[in-house]
Amino acid sequence: MQASGETVRIGDDGGAPKAVPAALLAWYDANARRLPWRALPGEPAPDPYRVWLSEVMLQQTTVAAVRSYYAKFLELWPTVEALAAAADADVMAAWAGLGYYARARNLLACAREVARLGGFPRTEEGLRELPGLGAYTAAAVAAIAFGQRAVVVDANVERVVSRLFAISEPLPGGRTAIRAATDTITPERRAGDFAQGLMDLGSSICTVRSPRCLLCPLSGGCAARAAGTAEAYPVKAPKKAKPTRTGTAFWIERDGAVLLVQREGKGMLGGMRALPDDGWSARIDGHRTPPVAGEWRAGGVVRHGFTHFDLELQLMLCESADCASLPLGEFWPAERIEAAGLPTVFAKAARLALAHR
Repeated sequence: MQASGETVRIGDDGGAPKAVPAALLAWYDANARRLPWRALPGEPAPDPYRVWLSEVMLQQTTVAAVRSYYAKFLELWPTVEALAAAADADVMAAWAGLGYYARARNLLACAREVARLGGFPRTEEGLRELPGLGAYTAAAVAAIAFGQRAVVVDANVERVVSRLFAISEPLPGGRTAIRAATDTITPERRAGDFAQGLMDLGSSICTVRSPRCLLCPLSGGCAARAAGTAEAYPVKAPKKAKPTRTGTAFWIERDGAVLLVQREGKGMLGGMRALPDDGWSARIDGHRTPPVAGEWRAGGVVRHGFTHFDLELQLMLCESADCASLPLGEFWPAERIEAAGLPTVFAKAARLALAHR
């Protein structure tokens, strides 16, 4: 292992891509982030369950947002076997607020298959066969938990490598070239540390804006820095304007409790507890017909952004509904609504409803 006091920079002994692993690993040995799911350089490899859990949570989510969820999951389900035995509703509720809820459903499916197998497969190929485990997560678990050589490319790695090689093909098509370039610099040994080093470099040095090139151990061989165009990479195709959908959510309150329903297991926010709504996820424009007769009043509009569209959700309030025709669900104490594990859009609607009480 490179001593933490030594400095190795790309260009000192041959240039890119040959010198990249030594320079990057030396920097990582001295600067690795302390994260609850990570083993620091020189420590035994981390539990594959913890690596897998963190990588699933970190997809399209920041480290800061994941920390508390990761700690909560480990407290509730300290092993993959414990998670596999958990009730779907409990896992979905614990995930609420983290977004991209298909990840939680895949998490359960994968945990149950791993428990059936008696443990995680130790190879990238075997990991890819698990339900819900894509190429990135399989490579990350193989490299970080099992010491296998695997090419691990997340958004931070994408940025570092696209700048290092000045890969000009726009995303998403450019990801093929970025992965191929990452393959050329990934070492046989310490591939997990190398991947985490690239992630840390992208997070702290090779940032989206104002990269700190003077502190970068790879700057001497970075094509984008040499051209003075680091911030231009990775090249992204122009964003398409997101459509706006409209819909209605219904707050039906009785004796201080609000009606919650469980959404279908598949599709938008599948398997989550939620307020009854008008089916906005299945159409561009919802309707505002209440599900039951009663004294209804408008409660305002909730706005929320999803990956592919924005939503404007009209909230309708009722405290004297026709109980005989209520949708199937459960009445949840309104003052404890945050414990219900509602997805963010419905949690926003609940807060708005409570503000009207």
